[in-house]
Amino acid sequence: MNSIGNKISPLVKSIPPSGIRKFFDLVAQTEGVISLGVGEPDYVTPWHIREECFYSLERGYTMYTSNSGLPELREEIAIYLKRNLGVEYSPAKEILVTVGVSEALDLAMRVLLEPDDEVLVPEPCFVSYAPGAVLAYGKAVPVPTYASDEYRLTAENLEKCITPRSKVLVLAYPNNPTGGIMSREDLEALTGLIIKHDLIVISDEIYSELTYQGEHVSIASLPGMKDRTLLMNGFSKAYAMTGWRIGYVCGHPEIIAAMTKVHQYTIMCAPIMGQKAAIEALRHGETEMRRMIDDYNNRRKLILSGLRSIGLQCFEPRGAFYCFPSITSSGLNSEEFCEKLLNEEQVAVVPGNAFGSNGEGHIRCCYAASVINLEKAIERMGNFLQRHGLK
Repeated sequence: MNSIGNKISPLVKSIPPSGIRKFFDLVAQTEGVISLGVGEPDYVTPWHIREECFYSLERGYTMYTSNSGLPELREEIAIYLKRNLGVEYSPAKEILVTVGVSEALDLAMRVLLEPDDEVLVPEPCFVSYAPGAVLAYGKAVPVPTYASDEYRLTAENLEKCITPRSKVLVLAYPNNPTGGIMSREDLEALTGLIIKHDLIVISDEIYSELTYQGEHVSIASLPGMKDRTLLMNGFSKAYAMTGWRIGYVCGHPEIIAAMTKVHQYTIMCAPIMGQKAAIEALRHGETEMRRMIDDYNNRRKLILSGLRSIGLQCFEPRGAFYCFPSITSSGLNSEEFCEKLLNEEQVAVVPGNAFGSNGEGHIRCCYAASVINLEKAIERMGNFLQRHGLK
């Protein structure tokens, strides 16, 4: 009998496991670890949001919703986007509620791509974009970004990677893992190329509220860009709602209708309790959200100062909740550095190559951790560098 493994799709076999989760498994086997690894707030969801979920259960909200999501949630999303980003979407035709941004990304890739279509993915980047393209029978094309450019995507670097097969551009700012952002001027510099080459933009704006310098600008708000942009966002980061898995995607009615069709057959709808909680977050969550973001900003300053004080060069992140220091002076590659740091000092960070080959020589440190743990982690990392003569 042939091996059961031979029955598995070669396409799936070709995709490596998530570099984040691979390292997280090592962390789970080590006691006393200070984790700066997983990108998750250390806050629990604010009480008033959890309370709304409890009340929705008491009132019997345990049924399916419309495939597109609760109408009142889509209306609140439309209000939020118009107020905060200056982009207007029809709640009925241009907004789809999804199971996190992850599902929105998967739906978009499956709806937009034909075999061998190319998806331009600025790197370093979140781990899901390239595999998402491959699973939809597309091809991910990395577009390098650099600390010298503050990890912005430049028109020059983008143009070098565009081919006749290019169809989709992923923009993910504020960026995971670098903390880089794109200003209005930065985005305007890209729009000519995007329109010229008839690209569709997947704009992952899950960290939009976590912008510490300047203002967050959505490329969908720029002239000529709304209809060719799929704006994706959710509640995981800004409202500390990672486990609720509620996201959304906004875009041209024809694309949203096509995504909804796939969503109908695979997911049906996002959980109603989470949708009720998301409505509460949008209506009354501003104060708690701002308090958490102010706290992240203080931690950002603390960890940046700490990393530099122990001899690691680090670009100053402008958004999200990650630092991406260089460890090239150590002589170790990113995986070696992270494994040794974990084993010797019980500090978990993520190897930079988990975010694409352009991330090699760096590590990702998530500062959505307590101040005490951040201070301890910096101290342990300093000890590690001194022990190996790397400081």
